[in-house]
Amino acid sequence: MTTDNPVAALPDPATLPYEAAKAELKQIVQALEAGSIPLENTLELWQRGEALAGRCKAILDAASAQIEAVTNQQ
Repeated sequence: MTTDNPVAALPDPATLPYEAAKAELKQIVQALEAGSIPLENTLELWQRGEALAGRCKAILDAASAQIEAVTNQQ
């Protein structure tokens, strides 16, 4: 991450597998909680975190729907 634009070079959250999105989200939360991010970058990281959380939720929702579909077929 660069100091000018910490998320510019990162992959689109929509393309990440669950484990990668969760790991990156954890890093962002830790950095924001520690206060180690310059103030001008916090909003950008917050938005990235929201996108990563949305990606994780979408993956879990899809898995839940698949389990429910299989369960209902039995």
